[in-house]
Amino acid sequence: MKFTKIIASLAIAGLVLVSCKKEEDKSLAVINAEKSTSKEHKPIAAENVQTASFNIEGMTCAVGCAKTIETELSNLEGVEKATVDFDKKLATVTFDKTVQNSESLTKVVQETGDGKTYKVSNFKS
Repeated sequence: MKFTKIIASLAIAGLVLVSCKKEEDKSLAVINAEKSTSKEHKPIAAENVQTASFNIEGMTCAVGCAKTIETELSNLEGVEKATVDFDKKLATVTFDKTVQNSESLTKVVQETGDGKTYKVSNFKS
């Protein structure tokens, strides 16, 4: 009788774990689909296009830090393109100068961390 209870308990626990996992996978798929959807950018008038490059100190990895900063910059209104090179610690952003400026771009980079982790320097436009 004890053996039967153990088998029944394991079967129920297995079913619960498997069924919960499927529901979790569905919700993760929805979240990942929302994250991967890139924001559409309005075309920028040629006279308003500006490109800036600046150094970012404090990044510790290419995937977690550099990619996150790049995504945050790319999703800003008025930003046409943003790239962050982890090895060179260099960001390059093409943006609409009537919508964004050096202060707003710097603020976004610094706020991507805790406000102290990432430091912007050598801002050139």
